[in-house]
Amino acid sequence: MPSPAEPRTAASTGGVQSLERAFDLLERMADAGGEVGLSELSASSGLPLPTIHRLMRTLVACGYVRQQPNRRYALGPRLIRLGESASRLLGTWARPYLARLVEETGETANMALLDGDEVVYVAQVPSRHSMRMFTEVGRRVLPHTTGVGKALLAQTPDAEVRALLARTGMPAVTDRTITTAEGFLAELVRVRESGYAVDDNEQEIGVRCLAVPVPDAPTSAAISISGPAGRVTEEATERIVPVLKEVAEQLSAALASVAP
Repeated sequence: MPSPAEPRTAASTGGVQSLERAFDLLERMADAGGEVGLSELSASSGLPLPTIHRLMRTLVACGYVRQQPNRRYALGPRLIRLGESASRLLGTWARPYLARLVEETGETANMALLDGDEVVYVAQVPSRHSMRMFTEVGRRVLPHTTGVGKALLAQTPDAEVRALLARTGMPAVTDRTITTAEGFLAELVRVRESGYAVDDNEQEIGVRCLAVPVPDAPTSAAISISGPAGRVTEEATERIVPVLKEVAEQLSAALASVAP
């Protein structure tokens, strides 16, 4: 194996290119909902079909992709372990920043990711108040019911949001939950304009959450604070949102510093 100081051979360069292409195909599959055909991958990636077929055969053999009975390809179960480990690590990196949110706002702080059609909470630092919100790390909820879900989907094209909402069905969790695609898309316009999202008794009656996306995160991520509606008031929102945005920027910079 060549040392770092030695120039890469044509073979090693080709291996790196194949690795980059394989990861690109996996990401394209994830963007497409986890299942695609070879022709779709060829059209989106620009790679010739024989190249894609060779890469997919390797990914299938390794368990990262599986071939369906209809000949389409789906993300494989071996990716689950990698994703869970990466989520835990991301949550570990986020905890000091969530702790600062708790220190400055007094409310419970969370970090969440978009995983398929669901929001998954990967880190939390609880409030010191006796009356506080608690969301179990690992809990999964539908995006339309939460502030973090709105923050995560705010930069997603409307067509993709509509497709996601059609798949989830938008069930009501409380009588304040948004249950129509048009209503949710209108809410995302407000999120884009203001830079933050609000869950106003939509996931749980008596609870308000404020959320912002983590810019330029390696995967779509958002941070939030949640607390009793009597404390997370409109007046408190004006004080809390700038802190949320500042911490999100700091977390983004920290994540960028550990990226290759």
